[in-house]
Amino acid sequence: MMSTDKAGAGSGRRRGWRIAFALVACVALGTPQFAFAQFFSDRPPPIPPASVPEAPAGGAISLAPPSGPAAAPPGLPPTLIQPPVSAVTPPVVSPLPPTPAAPPQAVLALTARYGKDLPVIGNNLIWRVYSDRPDETGAFKLVREDRGATPNIVLPPGSYVVHVAHGLVSAVRPVTLKSETDRESFVLPAGGLRIEGRVGSSKIPQNQISFSIYKGSQFEVGERAPLLPNVAAGDVVLLQEGTYYIISNYGDANSVVRSDIRVQAGKLTDVIITHRAAVITLKLVGDKGGEALANTAWSVITPGGDVIKESIGAFPRVVLSEGEYRAIAKNEGKVFERAFNVVNGVDGEIEVIAR
Repeated sequence: MMSTDKAGAGSGRRRGWRIAFALVACVALGTPQFAFAQFFSDRPPPIPPASVPEAPAGGAISLAPPSGPAAAPPGLPPTLIQPPVSAVTPPVVSPLPPTPAAPPQAVLALTARYGKDLPVIGNNLIWRVYSDRPDETGAFKLVREDRGATPNIVLPPGSYVVHVAHGLVSAVRPVTLKSETDRESFVLPAGGLRIEGRVGSSKIPQNQISFSIYKGSQFEVGERAPLLPNVAAGDVVLLQEGTYYIISNYGDANSVVRSDIRVQAGKLTDVIITHRAAVITLKLVGDKGGEALANTAWSVITPGGDVIKESIGAFPRVVLSEGEYRAIAKNEGKVFERAFNVVNGVDGEIEVIAR
C-alpha cells in the first residue's frame, strides 16, 4: 500500500513536469493560444466570423509622428513667418487738436443800501444787467437777471448797464468789467409804507377799504395820476423817501379821506387812516318791521340834492360818512322817501314805509 502510493505520487510528479515543459516549449515556439487550450479541452477552437487579414509584408509600421518640413498634413497652411519686431513700422497717430482756452471771465459783485451810512438792503431786490448797446430794434438786450441781495454775477469782460429795483425805487449805472472782480454799490433811498383804516377803534375789514397813493402833497396844484391806484390794507409798499398823499375809500360811496404822509429811507412807516362813517342797510316795507319789498330802486341824496349812491335790491348796504341824508325808494311806479342821520361808527337799518 505504501509503495503503491509513492509510485503513484512519483508518477504524478513526472507527469506534471512533462506538462509544464510542454507549456514552456509552446510559448518559446510561438504556438497559437488555441493550441494552448487543447491541453485543457477536447473542443475544437472557435472560428472567427471572417478571415483575419494578415499583416502586410515589407517590415514593421512606425507609429511615431513623422518629422521634417515635408511631414505636415496636406491642407494645412504653411508655417507663418513673423517679421522681426524692429522691422514693424508703428502707425502714425495724428496729434489731438489743442483744447481752446476758456474765455476770460469777470465777476460783478453788487450791493444796495438805503443810504450812504445805512445798512445793506437784504431783500426785495431785482438786478438786471443789459448790453450797453441797443440791437437792431433799438432795445437793450437783457444779459442777466438776479434776485439775490448781494449777487456775484460772472460775465465776460466788457461794458454793461446795471439796473436795480426795490419796489418803486430804482437806480441805473453803466459799468465796465475787466478780468477781475468789480464791486458796485447802489444807493436806494427807499422806505416802506403800510396803511390800515379804522372807524373809531374798530379796524375796517381789508375787503371794504382801499388806498391810492400819489406823489407830493394833496394841496399842490395840478392833476396827478396815482403811483399806486389800489393798495390793500396791510400791504407794505416800497417808496422813495419823500412826501406823498393817500386817498382812502371806505366802501364805494362818500366815505373818502385824504391824508399827507412822509416816507423815510430805511424805515417802515405805519399809517392809520380814520373814517367817520357807518354801514347803513335800506329796506322798503309795507309796515314797520315787515318784509322788504324786492325790485326796489334806491337813491341816497344829501339835503342839497347831491346823489351819493344808487342801487337796486331789497336790502342794499351803503357806507356813508356821518351826516344827514334822504333815502328815496321807487317800487311799482310809486316813490317813497325818508330822511335819516348817520352817526360815526353806528351801523344801522333804515326802513322806508311804502304808504
